[in-house]
Amino acid sequence: MDRSTANNPFRVAALYRFVRIAEPAVLRADLAAFCCGRGIKGTLLIALEGINGTVAGSDAAIEALVDRLGTHGLTDLEIKFSRASSMPFHRLKVRLKAEIVTMGQPGIDPLSSAGAYVDPSDWNALIADADTIVIDTRNDYEVAIGTFRGAVDPATKSFREFPAWAEANREMLEGRKVAMFCTGGIRCEKATAYVRSLGLEDVYHLKGGILKYLEEVPASESLWDGECFVFDERVSVGHGLQEGEAELCRACRMPLTAADRASPLYEPGISCPHCHDVRSEEDRARYAERQRQVELADRRGEEHIGRRI
Repeated sequence: MDRSTANNPFRVAALYRFVRIAEPAVLRADLAAFCCGRGIKGTLLIALEGINGTVAGSDAAIEALVDRLGTHGLTDLEIKFSRASSMPFHRLKVRLKAEIVTMGQPGIDPLSSAGAYVDPSDWNALIADADTIVIDTRNDYEVAIGTFRGAVDPATKSFREFPAWAEANREMLEGRKVAMFCTGGIRCEKATAYVRSLGLEDVYHLKGGILKYLEEVPASESLWDGECFVFDERVSVGHGLQEGEAELCRACRMPLTAADRASPLYEPGISCPHCHDVRSEEDRARYAERQRQVELADRRGEEHIGRRI
């Protein structure tokens, strides 16, 4: 075992695939039992349109899970592996959903109408083109800690807001190359399909998302600024998919940069610049007590629910 693996013993797999799943409930039952039996934690979402999720476990457990998915016909997954120094999830969730990424547009089918894939090695050239408009399809709190240079931020609170933003800004997109990206690739598959449904054809998305770009493109050649938010206890990753420096505000769940944590409004577990002015003194007193209990649990070597994302 090399030093990197020894220091980061957990393997994290972010995966998805749009594919017709005939019996989602059967798949859910099998995967839940399989993961529980191997100590795998994280979230898997299953719908008629496919599978999406991020899970973590030992190398052997994650390799076994990928093989198990293959027995269900779930091969050719879009999957990114990274490592974590500690288990980044508190529990396992395998859930049935109407959509594996929720846009709320049932007529959109990424299997037949998604935009063109662009490999990470070709992404810089595309987004540096003056004829290209680059759109970050993630939510505002994710964009806040990192994005591609020159990217447009739709400032959405949830992915359900993206269709309305795209329709309202259609004139800005017309006649240009539209390049879209997201964390792992899944949101922009649907986003590009939706934009194409508006009659725009010159639409592209980053294959494998930001995670694949950070894995493959050297920092010296990168057009990415900041860190990439991830939905687990690591909070963010940087180039080479190394664990980032962002931390989570346990009061409002916003990711915090070093500058946020240097603010006089930041108190660990109690407030940050994003939530200080919208929380009451009663709220902060309650958060302070929770933080005290978390710190007591830490000293006893126990887990406290207040640490959960």
